[in-house]
Amino acid sequence: MKFYQSLAKPPGTAPGTIAFEGDRKLEKVRLRMFRYDRDFFEEKEFEDVASCVAASRERGIKWINLDGLHDAGVLKQLGDAFHIHPLVLEDIANTTQRPKVESYDHHLYVVVKMFYLDGTGDDVIAEQMSFVLGDHYVLSFQERVGDVFEQVRQRIRTGGAGYIRKHGPDYLLYALLDAIVDHYFVILEKVGDALEDADDRLGREVGADSLREIHELKKKILFLKKSTWPLRELFSSLVRLDSPMIKKDTVVFMRDVYDHVTQVLDNLENFREMVSGLTDLYQTSMGNRMNEVMKVLTIIATIFIPPTFVAGIYGMNFENMPELHSRFGYFFVLGVILTSMFSMLCYFRKKKWI
Repeated sequence: MKFYQSLAKPPGTAPGTIAFEGDRKLEKVRLRMFRYDRDFFEEKEFEDVASCVAASRERGIKWINLDGLHDAGVLKQLGDAFHIHPLVLEDIANTTQRPKVESYDHHLYVVVKMFYLDGTGDDVIAEQMSFVLGDHYVLSFQERVGDVFEQVRQRIRTGGAGYIRKHGPDYLLYALLDAIVDHYFVILEKVGDALEDADDRLGREVGADSLREIHELKKKILFLKKSTWPLRELFSSLVRLDSPMIKKDTVVFMRDVYDHVTQVLDNLENFREMVSGLTDLYQTSMGNRMNEVMKVLTIIATIFIPPTFVAGIYGMNFENMPELHSRFGYFFVLGVILTSMFSMLCYFRKKKWI
């Protein structure tokens, strides 16, 4: 993950210029539309923008999803058809946007970060989701095929008597945002499991891999917090927004998502403290390990001080050394050395230093 994003267009470029910024995920853009009301629903995929726009003029609530943001021409056509502000189109193409909400005369623009697990369930996929809310439609823009909205689609398909088919596009926007926030908890659960595993491993052994794992977890948590922290302000604005696009009945549901966002941020703050605790635990464990090594080396050096002292004296070769010419002198001195070493070992054991 990058902590700095380079500019896709040179400084001084005219505002509203559509310049894709990000990694191209698809070869060809994909347009899908759900059209529904309480009595019917239709699900259709389109080969071109013109046919999609023509179908959007028919009755019902329309949810049009675009996969792939690299084609500026497609974005421009959709912008012209739905009267989307050029600055919104510029932000949609820039996949490094900060989560925010902006109100315009004929539509509402919302951008958030979406996280979900890949097919293996191991890696976290992050991408930018942009929404444009109009009086009878919701446009969603994403970088690739794959999202967290399958349950919302299923509710539209089967929920003729359900809540989503009885309400307007503002409720659909709520359902999509709620699905994104709900999947944050899935990611948080995975990060929490990784933190617990790291804590267990630190309790058993400490090594370079432990520090690397803690560092990776710290980076992931910082990235998640950076991506989700603005959501508090975003949903607070949606709750307080004086816009005809958001009905009063939907504000209650937006407030519920705001509560979920608060829980997500609280969990991330707890995770950040846990990572700091793991870092402290790693440093303490490494310090204790070093102290144990130094303790052993000090004891060894201390035990060999008497033998070194005795051997040093007898290495001076003076004629009047005691037991120098004695038949058992060597064994006597060797016994003194061994006795002193054994006495020191017993003393250290009694003091519980070893």
